[in-house]
Amino acid sequence: MKQLLLATALIAFPVAVFSGVEHFVIGAAAAPAQQSAVPSLGDLSKFAAIVSDTQKIAATGDLVAAETRITDLETAWDDAEEELRAKAPEAWGTVDASADAAFSALRTNSPDPARVETALSDLQATLADPTPPDAAGGSAQTLNGIAVTDASGHPLPCEVMLSDLRDALSAGRASDTARPQITDLQSKATERCNADDDRRADAFSAQALALLIPAQVTK
Repeated sequence: MKQLLLATALIAFPVAVFSGVEHFVIGAAAAPAQQSAVPSLGDLSKFAAIVSDTQKIAATGDLVAAETRITDLETAWDDAEEELRAKAPEAWGTVDASADAAFSALRTNSPDPARVETALSDLQATLADPTPPDAAGGSAQTLNGIAVTDASGHPLPCEVMLSDLRDALSAGRASDTARPQITDLQSKATERCNADDDRRADAFSAQALALLIPAQVTK
């Protein structure tokens, strides 16, 4: 019995801790880590209720009304982003990616009912269990030295990167030579962000940010 209890304790004991990445801060390469528990996002039932409503509406064939209802989820999810993302960045990223897929499915010019049904079902399942599939360890991705994903590979919120880009432009960090290209990339990033395509939006933003004049560091 003592051996069984000891074996159980060893299995349950965490072997590593979660390692995140700050936006725009690229840390040194770290060894792969494992963890037996993923931080929880807490009660997500209010979001699941909206998805359930959307599923019921979509089942009637009124995808316009379904898109209107899913917008309520987008608003509520964005409002809760700061709190939830701080609780569990990886789990938040998993739900966010699934939500973006549902938004995109309903916001195409001609939504495919089957694709909408699948996307909403996947989102509902993700809300029920937001544990990232790669919870044992992930890797942040960069483009031109700029972070475009979190530690588990989920795209950073495109709105954040666009905000950083706008701030940099307001600070006069775009040269006259580079400004036309930066403006074009900013336009493309905004278009993809509005389409809930964070990954491509972040790629355009990163390219634009890489063209900026480095910020002066004051002591």
